[in-house]
Amino acid sequence: MTFDNSKTIIGVRIKLFAVTVILIAYLILAYVSNFIEFPLLGMSDTAWTVILTVLWIFLIIIPMFLNYQFVFFSDDTEKIIIRYFNAGIVGGRKNSVEIDKRAFVGYKLEKRFFGLISSLTLFQKFSEGVAKYPPVYISALTREEKLKLFKLLDSYAKE
Repeated sequence: MTFDNSKTIIGVRIKLFAVTVILIAYLILAYVSNFIEFPLLGMSDTAWTVILTVLWIFLIIIPMFLNYQFVFFSDDTEKIIIRYFNAGIVGGRKNSVEIDKRAFVGYKLEKRFFGLISSLTLFQKFSEGVAKYPPVYISALTREEKLKLFKLLDSYAKE
């Protein structure tokens, strides 16, 4: 089975783009063309600019704070393949984990910040011992995608 969370990540990126366009449009209408007359709703141009800029910064930081990552999962071959990278405004380096199904021994799920940040650590058996891979943040996966992932990983985990 193969799946990814590309729809979620595309949605996040579209929202970030839209919020950026709205802020830029406001700045152009308020300061360059003087189209918006102040005070607007009893607040000055400075107050509106500060409020909108703080809101923009907050919305930009959320995906970075929650460690949103694009996650691709496949178990169609003899290997479990997980590819992932950061999905915020600043993309990160692309990572890939490939584990032979016979060598996969399990995973550990960690939740932080009231369950909003979830990470998955995979383990693989080698002749020297058990290797622990860096965590894959699955915060951007939907509930159904997480359940599907855990069900598949549980089916391959060694007791």
